[in-house]
Amino acid sequence: MTFDDILAQVITLLKRQGRVSYRALKMRFDLDDEYLDVLKEELIDAQRIAMDEGGRILVWVGDTLGTAAVASQPAQSTQQPPLQQDQSTKIALPPTMPPIPEAERRQLTVMFCDLVGSVSKVEMD
Repeated sequence: MTFDDILAQVITLLKRQGRVSYRALKMRFDLDDEYLDVLKEELIDAQRIAMDEGGRILVWVGDTLGTAAVASQPAQSTQQPPLQQDQSTKIALPPTMPPIPEAERRQLTVMFCDLVGSVSKVEMD
């Protein structure tokens, strides 16, 4: 399996689960320490779609659209000459933002006070 294949599978796994331990990645994909370091560097520093949590967990922070397509494309070899493009035709990718929480819980305290004689009683005829 190539690096790009493993990278695409890890991205898919992270999108689905949200977080995964480095030990689980090493076991699942039979990775050595150096291979895992390169994978972390690609996901955290290069693509900025994941972050490290405590040196043990990889956490997904990327968007849910477009990332898999970018990751599944094979890397261009250095033997090809660079493409000549002017600045106006280059497409900029949107910056990745941390996911917004779906719901937020807040504690609410409600108190009702009734003072004696403040509410008059309506008498029925």
